[in-house]
Amino acid sequence: MHASPRLPSRRAALLAGAAALLPLQRVGAQEPLEKVKLGSLRFVSSGAVFIAIERGYFKDEGLDVAITFFDAAQPIALATASGDLDLGVTAFTGGLFNLAGKGALKIIAAQAKEAKGYEGNLVLVSNAAWDKGFRDVSQFAGHSIGITQIGSSFHYQIGQIAAANGIDLKTIAIRPLQSLLAMAAALKTGQVNSIIIAPHLARAMIENGDAKPIARYSDLDEYQFGGLFTTPKAIGTRRPMLEKFVRAYQKGAQDYFDALLRRDDRGRRIFDEKAAAAAALIAKYVYPTDPPGKAATLVEASAFYVDPQARIDVADILKQIAWYKAQGLVAAEMDGLAALDLSFVKNHFNAL
Repeated sequence: MHASPRLPSRRAALLAGAAALLPLQRVGAQEPLEKVKLGSLRFVSSGAVFIAIERGYFKDEGLDVAITFFDAAQPIALATASGDLDLGVTAFTGGLFNLAGKGALKIIAAQAKEAKGYEGNLVLVSNAAWDKGFRDVSQFAGHSIGITQIGSSFHYQIGQIAAANGIDLKTIAIRPLQSLLAMAAALKTGQVNSIIIAPHLARAMIENGDAKPIARYSDLDEYQFGGLFTTPKAIGTRRPMLEKFVRAYQKGAQDYFDALLRRDDRGRRIFDEKAAAAAALIAKYVYPTDPPGKAATLVEASAFYVDPQARIDVADILKQIAWYKAQGLVAAEMDGLAALDLSFVKNHFNAL
């Protein structure tokens, strides 16, 4: 007489069935990525964002970040204030501060800054102006400068250069040209005597013989020139998304700092495999049509200072707002602190 085969216990059967369902349950429970619209320029100064995208930091936070690239900073502020973008990361402008003063924008983290010993915007002069003796920023009086818009970061920088050299800003012909490409073209053809422009764009002009450099802005002045901003409405309705974004952004900033801003015992920047790897990620966005090797080298040579925690220099932003007020570009009654929401990042610089 043969023994009948043993039937699995009810408990074992239940466990086997549950195990079979686990993979399906994991797939079904996976949350879709939350879509985020960001505005930026194709600048090395936004490298923290590009690194965070490439290394998956935003996706790790459950975010799908889509970047729209612009040709000037001010339109990014306008697009963010209107709701076409969720966030913007770019240079500060009088227009941005005006929108913030009206309650339409809030700065929540830092981008890059002009810092002594690091790369910065370059002051270029046309070949014709150089040949006529324009060789130093102390000679700006009587010359013309091309900028994107009145109230742009370039406007602010020429204002600071003029003040430091005792030059009446009214003696400099300021010509708004609307875009970076138009600025470069106007200088190359001698329509303006000078421009102030990001180093990755300036170096190409210098190498091509289209202009001559006379100064690096970071050697003349230090200031917080860019930031990450959003709307009060987004802070009120999508704060969890913004907190996730800032966390991922800070990871990108830390990577940028660790790779591109290190110094050796003599204070010289370190260019090694770690720096090259980070630069290659940024180069995909800044120089999308250039050979990767060349593009990465250009990024390394153009790396602005970026705080590894994306902390804001509060006192400096208030100084900038005061200058824009003095030019009549920001309402005199604006409360500068109202432009900031300091709750997303800890330990800001010079907080009042």
